[in-house]
Amino acid sequence: MPDQLRIAVRAFPPFTAAIQQQWDTFRVESGCPLELDAVSLDLNPLVETLFTGGGLRDGAWDIAFIVTDWIADAVATGSLLDLAPLMRANPIPAYPDPWSPALRRFQEIDGAVYGIPYHDGPECLIYRTDLFDDPAEQAAFEARHGRPLTVPTTWDEFAEVARYFTKPDDGLFGTVFAAFPDGHNTVYDVCLQLWSRGGDLADASGQPTLISSEMVAALDTYRRFVNDRGMTPPGLDKIDSVASGELFARGEIAMMVNWFGFAATCEQPGSPTKGKVGVAPVPAGPGGQGVSLNVYWVLAVAAGSRHPEVAYDFIRSATSAAGDKITTLAGGIGCRRSTWADPEVNAAVPFFGHLAELHEHARELPRSQAFPALVHVIDAAVSQAIKTDEPSGAILHRAQTEADRLGIRL
Repeated sequence: MPDQLRIAVRAFPPFTAAIQQQWDTFRVESGCPLELDAVSLDLNPLVETLFTGGGLRDGAWDIAFIVTDWIADAVATGSLLDLAPLMRANPIPAYPDPWSPALRRFQEIDGAVYGIPYHDGPECLIYRTDLFDDPAEQAAFEARHGRPLTVPTTWDEFAEVARYFTKPDDGLFGTVFAAFPDGHNTVYDVCLQLWSRGGDLADASGQPTLISSEMVAALDTYRRFVNDRGMTPPGLDKIDSVASGELFARGEIAMMVNWFGFAATCEQPGSPTKGKVGVAPVPAGPGGQGVSLNVYWVLAVAAGSRHPEVAYDFIRSATSAAGDKITTLAGGIGCRRSTWADPEVNAAVPFFGHLAELHEHARELPRSQAFPALVHVIDAAVSQAIKTDEPSGAILHRAQTEADRLGIRL
């Protein structure tokens, strides 16, 4: 029986389909004698086998889907192979130019390369074009607010438009937030509010700055939005990012700030919102710039791979221009500039070309082993803010004290 190339795949049908197509192409082109063993795993089992169980180091896997959140730990524990030597021996054509810098910063560390971008989709403003383009809605909005109905570019405009479109009797709400306390989405949302005001999570030395004026304003705004039934549906504490995307796809939400992939999903056959969706940059705060959050998946070679050269050759093929297009047409979000501009891709997803614009102001979360501890602190603060009337400043002072007690440095 031929030996196998083992790939730990993040469970998602488009990933499974794309990897198989990419492997079939690679095997024909390379004549590789190995068999493919691609195993789809949900998030927690994937973490368990790759990190807790040591599968990246002990030879259990050759290739793994790695999200940027995991890069710091993976590199610090020696779990991933540096691809730079293999790339020098067998270069990726034109690397790094086919990818936006926003898709290279996280996994490129001091000349080492720990993965190649595979699935993207930054946060952006996703909105219903049919509602914004409706002449009756435009006339009613202008009569009420004295200005034209436009896609919001600031958070103040966002709130005004969200309240206008909230019509519970019609089954429509202005916006939705993924406020389920899972330690992720509420933190991401507060970061967007913070960055859009010109603030940051830490100073130049890595010291968390949770009591800055920008952070207080960010938390104030977010808690107000989440608790405002004049712009959001009830029960947000039970809605995660997937559920919020499903609400939008069903036509129950006028606009939301969420991952680009949820907009692309609306273009699937049979979707009630197919052909009715647009994307735009995240709104800006006072005196700031709208900033997108970028969290993406790379294909990485396990440090303990039994077939590192073959693993790299397959990744090189799977992330080529043709391979990246396969990922996209299978339902993922390709990462190459060529895919974003591809006519066939943009015919299927009319707003795909906006990815280039969205990446111009994209940021990543801090690449630090200490960041998960800070996320826990911030998540607790956000949860407290949503559930109580205590001033944001007081909540954030406690959070800062806790971060200092833990000695967190990013």
